[in-house]
Amino acid sequence: MIQAEGLINPGDELVDLVDDSNRILGRATRREVRSKNLLHRGVGILCKSSRGAIYVHRRTDTKDVFPGMYDMLVGGVVGAGESYEAAARREVAEELGITGAELRFLFEHLYLGPKNRSWVAVYEVVWDGPIRHQESEIVWGSYLSLEALLAKLEEWPFVPDGLEIFQRYLASLP
Repeated sequence: MIQAEGLINPGDELVDLVDDSNRILGRATRREVRSKNLLHRGVGILCKSSRGAIYVHRRTDTKDVFPGMYDMLVGGVVGAGESYEAAARREVAEELGITGAELRFLFEHLYLGPKNRSWVAVYEVVWDGPIRHQESEIVWGSYLSLEALLAKLEEWPFVPDGLEIFQRYLASLP
């Protein structure tokens, strides 16, 4: 979100609050959503190469939730009044520099964790082009084969919401 004077503080960003059925109940700031763990909307995008490798990244140590942990999804909070698809396009462009690629909707997932509660719309994007990290979000990233990623699940600390969503994704594969 950009104001005429410059960038808005991310904590002041307005977010739609939702119920267990994903119906909008009202709005709150991102700061309030985080501090009170309010149920809100988010997006997660699984980025894969055309060969099937999955892009994995490590979050910065300054993230407001799950700092320094690894994730196989990029994404974030859906802004107030923003559609899931618009948020997914915005997030994948901001975090990985991917624009113009087709997003494929996979499923919606209700995550109810002690530090984050959200309805997450999950998408997949196939991308072989350059990756440009958003420095305030990502400190490292690389494509990993599914086998290598599964091995890293035992070794690296992964964000719990992304891990739960990824396990659901794996269960849906033929």
